[in-house]
Amino acid sequence: MKAFSLVGVLLVLAGSVFAQMPTAAPAPATDLPGITSQNIADVKPDATQDPGYASQSNGQRALVQPGNNAPMWRQVGSGVAGYSSLPASQAPEAGVLIQPYTQYPGSRMTNAGEAWRQVRNNILLPYGGAMLLIVLGAIALFHWKIGPLKVKESPTGRMVERFSAFERSAHWANVAAFVTLAVSGVVMAFGKFFLLPVIGSTLFGWLTYALKNAHNFAGPLFAVSLLIVIITFARDNMPAKGDLNWLLKGGGVFAGHEIDSGRFNAGEKVVFWGGVFALGLTVVISGLVMDKLLPGLTYERSTMQIAHMVHAASNILMLVIMIGHIYMGTAGTKGAYDGMKTGYVDETWAEQHHKLWYDEIKNSKTPIHRPPTAATSASVQPVQV
Repeated sequence: MKAFSLVGVLLVLAGSVFAQMPTAAPAPATDLPGITSQNIADVKPDATQDPGYASQSNGQRALVQPGNNAPMWRQVGSGVAGYSSLPASQAPEAGVLIQPYTQYPGSRMTNAGEAWRQVRNNILLPYGGAMLLIVLGAIALFHWKIGPLKVKESPTGRMVERFSAFERSAHWANVAAFVTLAVSGVVMAFGKFFLLPVIGSTLFGWLTYALKNAHNFAGPLFAVSLLIVIITFARDNMPAKGDLNWLLKGGGVFAGHEIDSGRFNAGEKVVFWGGVFALGLTVVISGLVMDKLLPGLTYERSTMQIAHMVHAASNILMLVIMIGHIYMGTAGTKGAYDGMKTGYVDETWAEQHHKLWYDEIKNSKTPIHRPPTAATSASVQPVQV
């Protein structure tokens, strides 16, 4: 017991000695260089009354309203470019986080990215899809109520060359590219509305990826074949006497007899100059812009947005016209498809549908080819080319 008492006394004495020793004062807390702490409680209640409040920089605003970064985001939203290490030649607007305000046709006044989204989602997709469905419905109604145009007289068996082998090759090459582009474009634009709910996201993702690549490969073929088609058929699609009368009377479809026309009637000429020439070239040029293949352009987001809107609108209009053209060239006119398939049509077909052109053949003003097995006729002498 005495030993424990002695230890206790020693501990008490040691504690009193340490308590009397001087202690070093703690070092005062210092802020890191260049960083000033902010306290939301330091907000000045009358800061908004400052005459220069609206024009303050982000640093000035932080002094009176800590945490209020409105000036910085206002600059970002107005299209102010910040620093970017990417070269300006390759990425001219890499430092621009949000595009400046603009207004595209059909959009509100907002930043360009949102304006493009509004045009695509509120104009191009709903109205474009409606146009395609209306045209398909109109063709179905026409076929049901009126039916295809038929040759009233019996065929003679004497064949007239409608299209040469070169013309048919150019046409079918363009058709193959156009169908590939049309199917892939429709699926990429409207597929999420009618395909995605049916086949699911996994298969739809693979399908759209494959069609996107098919779209990119078919584009150059379409561009080249389109130029060949335009050069090949431009001469016979020039406006001629009687075209206006054909248009005013609708080709005579509702009158029970067709209006006389040349090798191509006025309706086919409208398809050529409107659908093939004007819209076709617009589609090709806007596609080249989207692929960054046209020299001399600054490829910014606004360039791509405008090119996409032009590309989509012209594609929808072209598809609407070509749906009608495809119908009239196949199920809508009996014997028309044979002309593009084999190159030849019966002279009865030629006389009924393109009488002025047939008269030129009879008068030997237009050359005619005959198949080796075709019967000759005294009334229509073949002209060797």
